[in-house]
Order: sequence, then structure tokens, then C-alpha cells
Amino acid sequence: MSDEPLRVLVIEDDYDLASAVAGLLVDEGFVVVQRYDGEAGFEEALHGNFDVIVLDIMLPKRSGFRVCQDLRAAGLQTPLLMLTAKEGDWDEVEGLDVGADDFLRKPFERAVFMARLHALLRRQDRGRPQALNLGTVSLDPMSRHVTSHGRSVTLTPREFSLLKFFMSRSKVTHTKLEILSAVWGSDFDGDPNIVEVYVGYLRRKIDVATEPSIIHTVRGVGYCARDD
Repeated sequence: MSDEPLRVLVIEDDYDLASAVAGLLVDEGFVVVQRYDGEAGFEEALHGNFDVIVLDIMLPKRSGFRVCQDLRAAGLQTPLLMLTAKEGDWDEVEGLDVGADDFLRKPFERAVFMARLHALLRRQDRGRPQALNLGTVSLDPMSRHVTSHGRSVTLTPREFSLLKFFMSRSKVTHTKLEILSAVWGSDFDGDPNIVEVYVGYLRRKIDVATEPSIIHTVRGVGYCARDD
């Protein structure tokens, strides 16, 4: 892992528990951001840059299940530890089904909580993907940092997922349906032309007028990323 402090997002509506968890994490050297409802937590997770997310299930405005499901659908793969005070196995089954990486029942011991959190971070670090480079564009899947022509580029999670898809499969031509399935999900039933719209968004952000785009249109087929 890098020498930078690891960032944790805690989404928990119990202020006392949230404060206790945040205090424990700060003592362990983490940088902590707290949100107290599902809507605020979702927005912070989507637009922030976190190494791990701690997410309660029973939240106002948007449940933890929904937050997790929506984050994964948006392409965010940050390790996520889900918390619940409810008994029974179905919460755990549903939590894992919607994309949680681990599950912990409240109340829990401090040592157990930290052990689960560190295990998630070790697992993420072992599977840390390499940075992708194509032409003047560079993409780091872990930090979600993108540069193009020497400048930092800010992308939405969907734009980031689309660019990552193209760059990890460079020199291969993909149809719109293949791109939709990989980036939007196999159950997407909207207009396939959404791919064209997002390719346009990407080109406006990563291209410069004096050089060709790395994303090429293959007429009658789809798109291909390559450095000419």
C-alpha cells in the first residue's frame, strides 16, 4: 500500500456508533469521512476517493442494500464492509448478493472490526490492478486517477468505467451491445445510443484538438481504443 493515509467512508445513522467507529479508525491512522443517511452516503462514495467503505443496512432515505447495489451498478468497486443489527442469515445473503465484500453484525468487538477491515484492504492490495496507458492517456484503476496530455481529468464513475473498458481491451473492436453489457450491465434495457453519448463525453474530456482521439469509431461495427 502507499504511504498516504487510507481513507474510510463510514455511513451509519447511529451517531454514537458512528463516532465510536470513526474514533477507532482515526486512532489507527485512517482518514475518516462520516455520513448519516443513505442518500448523502451514496453521493459521497460516488464522488469521493476512498480505500474502504463501512455501510450500515438500516439507513434513512436509502437503505444500505440499495446504496451498495447502486454503487456497484455505477462501476465503483471500493471494498465495502456492511453492518447490521438484525438477526438471521438473509441480510448477509442479500448484502453479499448486491456487492458487499464482507458482513459484520452489531454489536461487534473493536478487534474483530479492525481485523475485518484490514483483511479487506489486504485482499484489495493483493489484487491491485496495474495502471493502464494508451498514447498520452493514463488510468489508475485503484486511485481512479486519469491523466491525458499531462493534465488531470475528472470523470464520472460511468465515464471512468467506459474508459477503463476501452483501455484494458485496446486494439479490439467492440459493438455497442458488448459495451453496454460490460459497462451498463446485461440487464440494461435503455437506448443503445447511450454509448455514443458517453463516448462523446469521454472524447471531450481526454482529447485535444491537435491530436487524434484514442477512441476510434469503426463504422458499422462499434468502437476501438488504439494509439495510432
